[in-house]
Amino acid sequence: MTTLNPDSPGSPGPASPGPVAASPRDAHTFDLAGHPETRGIDQVPTDERTGHPRRLFAVWAAPNVSYLSFVVGGGLILMGLTLPQAIGVILAGNLLWICTGVVAASGPVAGTSGSVISRAMYGVIGNKVVLVLTGWLIAAAYLALNWSAASVAGLGLADRYGLPGSAPVEAAVICAIAAGTLLIAIYGYALIVRLYTALSIMLTAVFVVVTGYVLAEADWSYAPAEPLHGAALAATLGAGFTIIASTPLSYSNSPDLARYLPRGSSPFAIAGWTALGAYLPSVVFTSVGALAATGLDMSDPQAALESVMPGWFIPVFVIAVVTNTMANNGMTAYSASLSIQSVGVRLARIPAVMVIGVLGTAMTLYAILVFDFLTSVNTMLQLVVAVTGPAMAVAVTDLLLRRNRYNGADLLEQERGGPFWYHRGVHWAGVAALVVGGLVAAMWVNTSFWTGPIAAATGDVDLAIPSGMAAAALTYWVVTRVLGTIPRAHSAS
Repeated sequence: MTTLNPDSPGSPGPASPGPVAASPRDAHTFDLAGHPETRGIDQVPTDERTGHPRRLFAVWAAPNVSYLSFVVGGGLILMGLTLPQAIGVILAGNLLWICTGVVAASGPVAGTSGSVISRAMYGVIGNKVVLVLTGWLIAAAYLALNWSAASVAGLGLADRYGLPGSAPVEAAVICAIAAGTLLIAIYGYALIVRLYTALSIMLTAVFVVVTGYVLAEADWSYAPAEPLHGAALAATLGAGFTIIASTPLSYSNSPDLARYLPRGSSPFAIAGWTALGAYLPSVVFTSVGALAATGLDMSDPQAALESVMPGWFIPVFVIAVVTNTMANNGMTAYSASLSIQSVGVRLARIPAVMVIGVLGTAMTLYAILVFDFLTSVNTMLQLVVAVTGPAMAVAVTDLLLRRNRYNGADLLEQERGGPFWYHRGVHWAGVAALVVGGLVAAMWVNTSFWTGPIAAATGDVDLAIPSGMAAAALTYWVVTRVLGTIPRAHSAS
């Protein structure tokens, strides 16, 4: 039987026998919250590891009390689903947060970032190539997606107060939101832990008020004018599941937010608090978005939601949207900066934050000024799973095969012949799994931009996530067994 185990033979320092009690005030972490974090991918010293896994609930709740959840939920109804069907898809798709939680459990064990831990899966050199795609380009795309959502809301508020709608105004709003986000990423982990608890409470309060106004307009007996049946229903359910599940699958960076916990912290508590913190707000507010679409025209989400709010509350709502975006993208930019270091770019963490911020801002400007926002959201969320789904499957499979026994010192060693050098710096099991999973997912995906041949042959049914993840996990398991790259001792029961 495979189990999660924080103990690792040969790891520096003794492992604690069980969960470590948190300091009541986590004074050291709180003191650091007022200073930019200078640590990059190096191991976190034992004396700087504090807290309890329960702190991860607020860390993951704040970015997921999200305006984008309203947008995506409303989109499910616009796609033609009934309310029960949409809520069923929301409940099922968000279950993938379990994967995010499981992967987070490797953070305290290794004491380093997820972008370093993934060297175990792809090798020292292979990991660099993978990170350029998953840690840079996709991270920048998600920065752009969330900044676009906040910018749409911010521009609406600017227009409400008489600012002329123009490209310079739009660019100024986007850059201001990006600057606030990058400030969070620069101050880093200690600020995130301290700030996000307050943000999760504040954002939840605002979004609950919005929920009240939405429920007053919701049509609980709503039925589409032309209900979907047969192949058309299956295709829409598949596309909806892909859109919902794409968000948790994008967070393979979850070890980054857990690495400062004591090494002996319960891996089950880490996985549980991470998954629950993200799952609950995602389900609630995406469902509210679906409810909103039963009584409002959610093809323009901001206008629809603002139409049911009193005038005085609209600025509060917009500020909450922008704040949520900063919380979400603050985490993304933080992890992306660590990925840049893991690739081998000789930059300190703070300059690395600025690099990823510039790339994300450029993509946001392009998305807002060139593309339709809602179309951009759905297309991107469906396409990126061809990479993020298989990558998450490889991460979970590796963790289970190794019983979560990662040695941070070994992972940080990059010399030829080191523990994770494999064959010429590449772990072909991981690379093969990512390629096979990606190709299978691409054949099953169905978007306005690309429809895979298998999806087209089966009535446009989108099974990109389950097919891609299953193919990647199976390939990784088989090839590691054939190559013998994961010692049997790691996976013995």
